[in-house]
Amino acid sequence: MSQEYRPWGFYEVLSDNHDHKVKRITVYPDKRLSYQRHQKRSEHWYILRGQALITLNDNNYAKSSGESIDIAKAMKHRIANTGTENLVFIEVQTGTYFGEDDIERFEDDFGRI
Repeated sequence: MSQEYRPWGFYEVLSDNHDHKVKRITVYPDKRLSYQRHQKRSEHWYILRGQALITLNDNNYAKSSGESIDIAKAMKHRIANTGTENLVFIEVQTGTYFGEDDIERFEDDFGRI
């Protein structure tokens, strides 16, 4: 499986089917993903390694290895690596569409709004 690199880290798609998509995502220390939402999918994040600060609709949650969180459709969300090593988590997407163009960004450290 190939890795897709981004300014914050990289991901690889583990499964891509009509009813779900699964990614293994790695976030570098002191980096974070866009504050974003999706209209056509929900997500479940399971932390494998590292320390995360997850923002859901402007509320913050600290999570670490073995913990998870659910993100409903249309919920604003972001994950940040607050540790000194790579943050690794599994993202399970469910819904009707899983394309990268179903991202509405509100804030982005890399100018991708």
